[in-house]
Amino acid sequence: MALVDIQIPDIGDFDEVSVIEVLVQVGDTIKAEQSLLTVESDKASMEIPSSHAGVLKELRVALGDKVKQGSVIAVIETASA
Repeated sequence: MALVDIQIPDIGDFDEVSVIEVLVQVGDTIKAEQSLLTVESDKASMEIPSSHAGVLKELRVALGDKVKQGSVIAVIETASA
């Protein structure tokens, strides 16, 4: 088992975006590419997917938080390193 930090990927030309929806809870089993959050800029909203599959151990964002590329949003325990 390994713990993996899930980060905000490249979100384009935006410095920071707001978290408008949290789609998962701690303890959920997450699939790779499953949407974790919805974020919104002044121009668009987008879902942020998980880069790994596993069990969600920690959620580091809440509704209304501001995030940017590279922000750690969650920690997932994966079956392999």
